[in-house]
Amino acid sequence: MTEAERQHVVDATDDSLRRLIHENLKVFAKFTSEDCKICEVLAPPFAKFVDAPENVGILFVRLNSDQNPVAKKLMDEKVAPFFVSYCQGRLLECDALTEEKQVTGQLDRLRAFVPVRN
Repeated sequence: MTEAERQHVVDATDDSLRRLIHENLKVFAKFTSEDCKICEVLAPPFAKFVDAPENVGILFVRLNSDQNPVAKKLMDEKVAPFFVSYCQGRLLECDALTEEKQVTGQLDRLRAFVPVRN
C-alpha cells in the first residue's frame, strides 16, 4: 500500500462531521476530550483500525469535544471516549467505550451492516 493509498483519521468539527456522515457511506467517529486518559489509551488501536484492509471504505473521524459545542453538550451526558457508527448518514450505534475489545465489536458491527440500496 502506498502512502497515498493509506487512509488516515480525519479531525472533524461539529459542522464538518455532519457533512462527512452524509458524504461517506460508513463513518466511525471517536469523540475525545483533552484530559481523557482512556482516550489516550485507545488512540493507538483507533489509528491501527484505519490501516486494516477489512476497514477500507470506512471513514475514521476524531472530534475533540472540548472544542466543539454540539459534541461538548453530548459529552456532558456521556463519558469520553464516545464512539459513534454511521451508515448512509444515519446513526447506527453510539456508546462510551473503555476497552479496545468493545471498540472492535462496534467496528465489526458497522463493517457487517448492509446499507439500504436506493
